[in-house]
Amino acid sequence: MTILRPDFKFLLAHPAHLIAFGFGSGLAPRAPGTVGTLLGLPLFWLIVAITPDLPNQIILLIAAFLLGVWACGRAGRALGVADHGGMVWDEIVAFALVLMFTPALLFTPAGWLWLALAFALFRLFDILKPWPIRLADTRLKNGFGVMFDDLLAAGYAIVALKGLQWLV
Repeated sequence: MTILRPDFKFLLAHPAHLIAFGFGSGLAPRAPGTVGTLLGLPLFWLIVAITPDLPNQIILLIAAFLLGVWACGRAGRALGVADHGGMVWDEIVAFALVLMFTPALLFTPAGWLWLALAFALFRLFDILKPWPIRLADTRLKNGFGVMFDDLLAAGYAIVALKGLQWLV
């Protein structure tokens, strides 16, 4: 079955669809990846609320990544498109990873500035796809490919943020 325009009914047809489409955020008519990225913040807060230590946070993020491999793979097969633009779980998980390495004072004016910068840098690298992100995006398919290229974009954003932290 090939569905080129997923809708709310498609989301409810299987839990994987709901997850892959970021609980509906991927249905945004414009810039679904940007809308979905915003959900990385509540995921980050949830992970931090569950466990305060970084090793366990990373374990939960790995679990979210693996969930995304399954969900995006399943949704992609149902759509007949390996990496549909509405599948945003990859942005959600990758942005949560970026936030784990962003200055922790998110509730201060300076912290909110870092948060906005983290968001902008992640979206920039996710959209521009510098090497090797574009290579991964074109060669890796299915759920793993959908998820992996965004991890690379997160890596670029983290390196850029750490470089800026060092300069400030």
